[in-house]
Amino acid sequence: MESASKLKLPTSLLDRGDLLSLIREVNSLSDFFVGANARQTGSPMQIPKTTRLLDQLVQLNQINLLEASSRKQLAADFEAILKTAPSVHMSFAMEPSPRSIEPLITWLRQNIHPQLLLQVGLQPQIAAGCILRTSNKIFDFSIRTYLEKQSQYLTALVAGTVNGQ
Repeated sequence: MESASKLKLPTSLLDRGDLLSLIREVNSLSDFFVGANARQTGSPMQIPKTTRLLDQLVQLNQINLLEASSRKQLAADFEAILKTAPSVHMSFAMEPSPRSIEPLITWLRQNIHPQLLLQVGLQPQIAAGCILRTSNKIFDFSIRTYLEKQSQYLTALVAGTVNGQ
């Protein structure tokens, strides 16, 4: 598990689903190379293409996927991250673009935990802002909640405006 703490995650890797996909991809690569070793020398073979996410992770961590030991260590690191990395859920009123999530995940990984996993959800009723959930806390930064807290003031404001006319 020590090496998992050193594995840098690209900003495009957000949640457990991304991590599980990478585990399957690395295992599939390992299976391919095992099969390639069993082939007759000189027989043609096509190395499988890797996903952009795996390419980014490999480049960021300078990992050689041609080495069996590197693939085995990477799979072990992924498993360790699944077990130990903190997870945060953020709900937005509408689907955020990957471009808007990138600085958010960068900040979270720099300030909370370098392998934090972020699950993004949708809750149109929050209007604007977001709701952040951790394993034991909920932080509501939605405009809906803010306006609900200000309802007495807003009611008085509207009543004062109506009475003033």
